[in-house]
Amino acid sequence: MANEAEQHGIIEISGYPYLGLPHDPEPPDSESRRRFLKWISLAVGGLGATAVGVPVVAFILRPLFTKKERTWRQVGAVDTFKVGTTTKVTYADAAPVAWTGISGRTAAWLRRDSTDTFTAYSINCSHLGCPVRWLPDAELFMCPCHGGVYYKDGTVAAGPPPQQLTKYPTRVSGDQVEILTSPIPVT
Repeated sequence: MANEAEQHGIIEISGYPYLGLPHDPEPPDSESRRRFLKWISLAVGGLGATAVGVPVVAFILRPLFTKKERTWRQVGAVDTFKVGTTTKVTYADAAPVAWTGISGRTAAWLRRDSTDTFTAYSINCSHLGCPVRWLPDAELFMCPCHGGVYYKDGTVAAGPPPQQLTKYPTRVSGDQVEILTSPIPVT
């Protein structure tokens, strides 16, 4: 009886007769169609991964292969700075993009050590990049973010900064003081 029921598509499930549909054999070309669809799916997935992956990898690796642009920037006339004083000077960032506007400007602390010698320090703290301020009475640079303190020569006096303030090379060209700037240091 079981064989006869199976021939007519009737099978028993848990003791109850079930009228199932007879099993249709797959067409002979189904395996080649599956293989073709599998390769198409892999190719489309690979193209999608490449389209997303190449720009991401390029973005990550670009800083390793690009040279930081350094530019001499005029920051003021020599006679506007008094010997022994530290003054905040502003200039255009070395790596601005056209749409940055006022944010494309940055600053530095310029100290006149003698009649012809100047020292320039980055305005950014070496801890997390907050702008430091100069306290002339104490002759210290102070970082308001985490309490970093620097001596007038830029070395660390106290707080969390891991290194001294970044120094920029300076020169006198004609009657102008110039600073060799670089993009804002990433700390």
